[in-house]
Amino acid sequence: MYSVYIPVSVLLFTPLRAARNEFFHKLWGKKMKIIETALNGLLLLEPVVFADERGEFCETFNARRFAALIGCEVSFVQDNRSRSRPNVLRGLHYQHAHPQGKLVQVTQGAVWDVAVDLRRASPSFGQWYGVTLSAENRRQLWIPEGFAHGFLALQDGAEFCYKVSDYWHAGDEYCIRWDDPALGIDWPLTQPPVLSDKDRQGLSFAEAPRF
Repeated sequence: MYSVYIPVSVLLFTPLRAARNEFFHKLWGKKMKIIETALNGLLLLEPVVFADERGEFCETFNARRFAALIGCEVSFVQDNRSRSRPNVLRGLHYQHAHPQGKLVQVTQGAVWDVAVDLRRASPSFGQWYGVTLSAENRRQLWIPEGFAHGFLALQDGAEFCYKVSDYWHAGDEYCIRWDDPALGIDWPLTQPPVLSDKDRQGLSFAEAPRF
């Protein structure tokens, strides 16, 4: 039996959209719905839930299928979890010399999750994408290396869990201001957010190191 390697960068071209969709349908079958976002390489994943009188089951991660989806092997080295009160805003964070790919999800409550493309060569450079992740919708967001990331807690006790492809390096952590007008992120805020001192002192998009 032979396996076929198809980089996701190739599959994202519009002329190959039908072939790409058929490929991923066969790959993941009925276990995961894959949604492309407007940002290059940023993918939204929706696990398919199997339910009966006993409860429910879904596959949330499969290393072999995930590697085929993004076109390369990813070795997740650390799992992180945070718990936030309503209106807590964390971000926009990233590492530059040790960039991290992140697979993020919410296991309790809900957040509004944001990714910003910092890759100069990307057609979506400088653009942002926001989506609600919740325990109810079970969505996951794959954030490749080269993005800044943050989220706003929408409910009390919002539990945010994520896998990362490199370890945390304290001296390599950067933060871009959540309210930088150059980005114009439309946060769903009804009052000023709760911020850490670090996030309050974030860099502007113009000052932040790019990829």
